[in-house]
Amino acid sequence: MSIMDKITGNKDSDNYAVVPIPERLRKKERIVIITAENTEDLEFFYPYYRLTEAGYSVDVVTLKGGEFKAKHGLGLQNTKAISDVRPADYALLYIPGGKAPAELRKNEEILGFVREFAATGKPIAAICHGPQVLVSANLVQGKQLASWPEVGKEIEEAGGTFVDEALVEDGQFITGRKPGDLHRHLYGVLQCLEGKVSNMPRARRKESAA
Repeated sequence: MSIMDKITGNKDSDNYAVVPIPERLRKKERIVIITAENTEDLEFFYPYYRLTEAGYSVDVVTLKGGEFKAKHGLGLQNTKAISDVRPADYALLYIPGGKAPAELRKNEEILGFVREFAATGKPIAAICHGPQVLVSANLVQGKQLASWPEVGKEIEEAGGTFVDEALVEDGQFITGRKPGDLHRHLYGVLQCLEGKVSNMPRARRKESAA
């Protein structure tokens, strides 16, 4: 039983699920977060709440839907199954880290969704171990990405470039390294959603800013 369950005395309530966004604050775009058991709690809940705060409706997607628990015990009781969602319905895909990506990358339905989403050109954000899913989906060749340091070797072996920075934006990919990067990472994500960041390769973006 979680701390919140002990406080409220209700083990069946979904205490961490966001309440509905008021109509006057709700944006038309929807965001999809794909995750699984043992995701890093902060790397899931920080973007989940921050994107909702900004007015975006967020759908949480897991392999089979229903309940999931993060690495340190937080979680949600209701998520959508990957079989029930379509890339066309979302403006951005977010992949948190922790141990969840190691499971997600084994599932062909997840990888198929990620590949189809990437083909639309819409932004994909991933942090910490999240880029492991991009590696398994064969999407990192020629790209510059941030990640947890140990994942950097996988990125390099897959033809990408590991960049040890809090926020790395390269084309449609927005990546970060660790929980301490979340404030910078979400800044980049929100700037992208608001159309304030050019969706171009990182090298050309740096040239344009020079």
